[in-house]
Amino acid sequence: MEREKNTAENPVALVTGTSSGFGLLTVLELARRGYVAVATMRDLRNSDELRLKAQEEGLERQIHYLKLDVTNAAEIEHAIAGTLKTYGRIDVLVNNAGFAIGGFTEEIPMEDWRLQFETNFFGLVAVTKAVLPSMRQKGRGCIINVGSISGLVGFPGYAPYAASKFAVEGFSESLRHELSGTGVKVVLVEPGSFRTPIWDKGLQNIRRQPASPYASRLEGVLRYSRKSAETAPDPVHVSRLIGRITAMSSPRLRYRLGQGSSLIIWGKILLPWNLLEWMIRKALGGR
Repeated sequence: MEREKNTAENPVALVTGTSSGFGLLTVLELARRGYVAVATMRDLRNSDELRLKAQEEGLERQIHYLKLDVTNAAEIEHAIAGTLKTYGRIDVLVNNAGFAIGGFTEEIPMEDWRLQFETNFFGLVAVTKAVLPSMRQKGRGCIINVGSISGLVGFPGYAPYAASKFAVEGFSESLRHELSGTGVKVVLVEPGSFRTPIWDKGLQNIRRQPASPYASRLEGVLRYSRKSAETAPDPVHVSRLIGRITAMSSPRLRYRLGQGSSLIIWGKILLPWNLLEWMIRKALGGR
């Protein structure tokens, strides 16, 4: 741990995947709100951007940096136990760690499917399980799972990512039922398109084979992804929403925001499937 035991009464938030994007911005937002923010990431060498922004805002003393790979059971145990030993509490858990693997199903190796789920789903479950006993015993806490519009509507070319986020949806619903009456709240934040590094990283994680029968369709998906990335709004809206949720006494289960999120959800609810399918195909350059 990087500092002595904190005897102040500041609430404590632990956030996963904080080297960039939503996670980085959420740490800053919660620190501004008076939280001791435990910023976790797989490699602390990637913490420079967060440290610089924290220094610019005078938030250095409220942010604690901790190595945590959510696929590593020993690191999860060490991170949660160490945080509880140092601060005596974890009031908020923000499960944000995740990444995207793309490509068409036939061409994505099974090991990539398993890797996608290990981080986006099983890692989220494992961190949640590690935090739950202390929250339940204290009779309060808030678990915020960062899902995605892709957890509500599946798009071609990102099946592993969509499947992992659909799993987060089901898990969060069940967990919210299980924790009813305990004082522990479970919330899903479901962003649409935002300007975060997951776009660049996702495009780097596209799986394709030479002379692929899906080549032209995959190119359509990638063109749409690049265009969405260029016009996507600022991700600070997501971190601010997360900050507001932590201050709510009775937050609802789902909060959707971002480019195209409401439109596509209402389209899925109201339109016949074949019409929605045709619209998505046309948007991706298909016939």
